[in-house]
Amino acid sequence: MNSFIKMLLVLTAIVLCAAVANSSQPEKALPAYSRTGSSGTEVEEIQRVLKERGLFNGEITGYYGEQTRQAVTRFQKQQGLGQTGIADEETLKRLGITIGVVPDATEANVNLLARMISAEGRGEPYIGQVAIGAVICNRIEHPSFPDTLAGVLYQNGAFSALYDGQFDQPVADSAYAAARDALAGWDPTGGAIYYYNPDKTSNRFIYSRPVITVIGDHRFCS
Repeated sequence: MNSFIKMLLVLTAIVLCAAVANSSQPEKALPAYSRTGSSGTEVEEIQRVLKERGLFNGEITGYYGEQTRQAVTRFQKQQGLGQTGIADEETLKRLGITIGVVPDATEANVNLLARMISAEGRGEPYIGQVAIGAVICNRIEHPSFPDTLAGVLYQNGAFSALYDGQFDQPVADSAYAAARDALAGWDPTGGAIYYYNPDKTSNRFIYSRPVITVIGDHRFCS
């Protein structure tokens, strides 16, 4: 085998290796914008705001169907945006819809969340404590609540523990682990944004919320 053929084989091998390496690289994920086929609380909020603006006449279902897409397109046209029918970042901003991101489990965040978990979940089983933390995290990502951990925890009237002295009590050791699990994404509630103890509340609003699951003494609701 002459040197030219050897060199050709080496170059071919290099090209093939590069192709294999490139093909194994994961594709860059597209932003998870609400679009046709999407569903959830963000879609509900989009429909609600568009309905208030007179651009959406359907029911608020939380499903992004053709009627919602057309309403989003009309709104984008009004705002001078690209008429894609997709609720991208700029469209949501113009609609006044903001959604937070669950923060990292830094020491400060764990300590703050653990204090509320301990205050609200004292005496509950461990999974019930994680569930309380999960509700708080779910609220951060929900368009109807503040976008930060502190904002959710200190929202006026949101948690009775802030007013009955429980929040200032010593934090149970288990609450720190529960806070880390909740911040890491464990959600035993299945997406709940409310919870209550039926023996300790007479709030009519909370009783109107659909119950997803019951853990310990708490009912967790959507």
